[in-house]
Amino acid sequence: MSTVVPPHPATSTHAPTVSRPRPTAAPSGGGPRPRLRALDGLRLVAALMVVSFHWTGVNRVPEVWHGTPAKLMPGLHLYTAYGFLGVQMFFLISGFVICMSCWGKTPRQYFTSRVVRLMPAYWVAVILTALVVDFVATARHRVHLRFSDVLSNLTMLQQPMGVAEADTVYWTLWVELRFYLLFAIVVALGLTYRRVLAFCGIWMFLSVIAIKGDNLLLRTFVMPEYAPYFIAGIAMFLIYRFGTNWLLLGVVGFSWLVAQNQLLGTKGSYQYGVMHSLSWDVMAWFSVVAFGVVLAVAMGAFDRVQWKWLTTAGALTYPVYLLHQEIGYALIRWARNEGMDLPVTLLGTLAVVLLLAWIVHRYAERPLSALLKRMLDAPGLTLPKTDPPVRRRATNAERNAMDTAGSAG
Repeated sequence: MSTVVPPHPATSTHAPTVSRPRPTAAPSGGGPRPRLRALDGLRLVAALMVVSFHWTGVNRVPEVWHGTPAKLMPGLHLYTAYGFLGVQMFFLISGFVICMSCWGKTPRQYFTSRVVRLMPAYWVAVILTALVVDFVATARHRVHLRFSDVLSNLTMLQQPMGVAEADTVYWTLWVELRFYLLFAIVVALGLTYRRVLAFCGIWMFLSVIAIKGDNLLLRTFVMPEYAPYFIAGIAMFLIYRFGTNWLLLGVVGFSWLVAQNQLLGTKGSYQYGVMHSLSWDVMAWFSVVAFGVVLAVAMGAFDRVQWKWLTTAGALTYPVYLLHQEIGYALIRWARNEGMDLPVTLLGTLAVVLLLAWIVHRYAERPLSALLKRMLDAPGLTLPKTDPPVRRRATNAERNAMDTAGSAG
């Protein structure tokens, strides 16, 4: 039995006058701005929320704990049943970070940055998770993965292909890929304030009309369930880069109004997994806090937060997310079989997953990312501006002549 996840349902390069321009990081005004370590911290919070949800919020896999979390740890479960909201925070931060990291880049640089960022850790996680799912006895709550399934998972396109996912949390990567594809349109045109703002408006309009529409292709690409989070994150980056104005604040506020409506469908999806009712009020208030905190980061409220350990934590967030569910389930089930109590099981499992995530990041993700970047930056991968000359092929007479000359030699 697999863990429950929700069903998947004329431009200018000049910015307008703003109320408060962002200061530069260096006193001289020419240096780069400091790293937004507060966003790294928020990514860690979001990741731990999702981890807590899968480990102690979901009741539909009682074989993992030898009972349901709601009965074994009711006090903790009361809060972690809402841990899935960390996914919405991820999408909010993603809109901010993707716009920030790709500003001024060419389409090729944009493509390279996304492949290098996503694929190396993902490939390693797919292989490790598949080994656990298929060969570790304490993970046998999942159906057996065929070798073809594992190979298909390496494309990150297993969901649209209808292939079983090595780990069910990978559904969010398909959402991210569609966001990257949409954002590639404005990257190809060239990122400017007006173009990005127009992109947000068009995307929001299409996502709203797709909510009740029956056009599956439109719904697939505009993702009405998740678009408000990405759009709000993009608008918050514009606030960070160009300063606060009422138009951008309006985009953020409008995005939240759409998002809170979408939470009604999200609530029903996750109630299936937790096996009891969830409160829309709790979910809506959390979204207010999430929007507010990321907006505060964009407006400079956390510029002084420069703890270096947050950068390391942010780097581990992705491998933790990729590795935590199925491997975590196997560790929990093994610990419970050995008679370990609940706190030791939880803390021990978290420690092992964090250590494994660090090993993957340090010894697999970083070297593979560097290698992959060198390969993608190689001149031979540059698309020619015109079609290359057609390769001339030898005629039958010429081949016969060469064969005759070769035999004579």
